[in-house]
Amino acid sequence: MARPQATPARTRWDAVIFDAYGTLFDVHSVMSAAEQMFPGQGEALSRLWRTKQLEYSWLRAMSGRYKPFWEITRDALRFSAARLGLGLDEAAEGRLMGQYASLSAFPENLDVLRALHAGGLALGILSNGNRDMIEVSIRSAGMNGLFAHVLSSEQVGTFKTMSAVYDLVPQALGCPAERVLFVSSNGWDAIAARWYGFTSFWINRDGAPLDVLDTEPNFVGARLNDVAAIALNTHQS
Repeated sequence: MARPQATPARTRWDAVIFDAYGTLFDVHSVMSAAEQMFPGQGEALSRLWRTKQLEYSWLRAMSGRYKPFWEITRDALRFSAARLGLGLDEAAEGRLMGQYASLSAFPENLDVLRALHAGGLALGILSNGNRDMIEVSIRSAGMNGLFAHVLSSEQVGTFKTMSAVYDLVPQALGCPAERVLFVSSNGWDAIAARWYGFTSFWINRDGAPLDVLDTEPNFVGARLNDVAAIALNTHQS
């Protein structure tokens, strides 16, 4: 797997902006609760749930049929349970949605974010999630006070990879896109961010192949620590 590449010392970023779900917060941390409720099906339910959540966001963005991300997440859960033949009653749905509201952060993330913040970098989030979803996850993960900007697709009524969502970042920061380091664990998001004009960093936790989309992220790493290695060295040089 490609490691973070060196970047010229003259490069500076005005902010580091993170995707939320899958990047800061582990969407599959619901798996253990799902396994308790549906033995032998927890992993399958978690993975299909995530797949359908993304598919619904893309379809609604392309069709101009916006629906809040929380509601899309519930719709995706209901489909996934039906597809797998699971008896998802109201109590089970409520428990799983509650788990999703307070997803676990990846183990290294809090320390890395604190280091970036202490290093003088402005940090932010750009997410498909509605703002209250994101803020609950931030509090649950102990990340309060670390983000100067929490930006949600609900502000523009569509989802990534529509440019209106990415537009929120330079509008909030008052800087050109190329002055932003955008970090995502979703390869499609990292590529779309580079198409938009950000410097993009793909956190490839699973060693997945690069999507064949005629471009690639500016940087690739395995964990958030790899972002710090680039961002702090560059910012302080």
